[in-house]
Amino acid sequence: MASESNSNDIFDCIVMAEQTFHGEGYQEGFEKGTARGLQTGRRHGASHGAKLSTEISFYYGFAITWKSLLQHRTEPKLKKRLKVVESLLGLIQNSSLEDPKSEKLKEGMEKLRSKFKQVCSVLGLQTDFKDYTKTTDGASF
Repeated sequence: MASESNSNDIFDCIVMAEQTFHGEGYQEGFEKGTARGLQTGRRHGASHGAKLSTEISFYYGFAITWKSLLQHRTEPKLKKRLKVVESLLGLIQNSSLEDPKSEKLKEGMEKLRSKFKQVCSVLGLQTDFKDYTKTTDGASF
């Protein structure tokens, strides 16, 4: 009877091997997939965060430059332009950009873009600045 119990254990190991290996393979694949997903997500987030940061920095530099050009002028038409530029600066400085998951970030960016277009309109400038914000291909920095 003891030999019959031993032979059943051997057959049980053989029969259960597929299920055991399937479970182990699933767990190993799940762990590797999770790690790769996190890496891909970080790269994707960093890329989009950099683009967003570049856009906001461009708006800020644009507004600071125009403010310095207009602030010492006394013509009434230029005072109105200065107020619009200052409102863009205020919007940039008061926007909450810390939480990337926040819905306020999307709304804030839409407000910034529309305010930028308004400033460009008031200043009589073209609003397509894509050529100015592109980086050269092959930049090493």
